[in-house]
Order: sequence, then structure tokens, then C-alpha cells
Amino acid sequence: MLTIHTADEGGAVAVEGARVVGTGTLAEIQGRFPGARVRSWPGVLGPARVHEGPLPDAPSPRERIHAVLKLGATAVLAEHVDSPELRAAAERNDVLILAHPMAADQSRADLAVFDEAGECIATVCAGRLVHRRR
Repeated sequence: MLTIHTADEGGAVAVEGARVVGTGTLAEIQGRFPGARVRSWPGVLGPARVHEGPLPDAPSPRERIHAVLKLGATAVLAEHVDSPELRAAAERNDVLILAHPMAADQSRADLAVFDEAGECIATVCAGRLVHRRR
């Protein structure tokens, strides 16, 4: 399903599957993709982060990966993925494991929305909404 993500600043990103298929203003993107579902978020929409430090502590590998997603990150550094279970949890959730803190694939739909305090409101990883603050 084609989804348009937009936020308060007026920018919009069209996502189909795991890929970004268009960027621009909301009006431009709606014009290119009429009938697409629109998700409007309060805050600032931008690319998801790379989590460069140790992963947050949590009772299970899955919960450690989810804690990263709640921070607006969809990639982690390989040096901090220190067990097969943690690697498997990252892969199951489409979280990228990077050798170096570089920009990930820009066509992959990895987005995050942050409020004015820098807190993550929503995270989209490979086109799927994986976290939203209520």
C-alpha cells in the first residue's frame, strides 16, 4: 500500500513497500499519488538515525532492538551487536547492521518524526511503522 508520511513542517515522503518513491511538499506528493493513505505527524519528519553507541539494556534481544527503534534509529553499528541472538533480532526487524556509521540506503524507507524536544514520535523501518508514541 502506498503511504504518504507528512509532518508539521510541510514536507512529505511517499512510501511503497520498503522504498521511498517520492519526496516534496504534501500537495506535490498527493498530486503525484492521488488516493494514497496519508499519515500526518506532529513534529519534524526526516531520515531515521543510526544508533552509534551500545544498545540500550533490556531483558531480551528483541526488546533491546525495539528500544533502538523507539529512539528513531533503524540502523546499529556491528560492534555493538555482540551475540547471534541480537543479530537475529535486528534482522527480523529489518534493522540494518552497519560496519561504519555511514548513511544507509537513501531509497529505503527509514524515517523518523521528532518533537520539538528531540523525542521520537514515530519510526518507520523499511516502510513499516514500527514505533509510535501515544
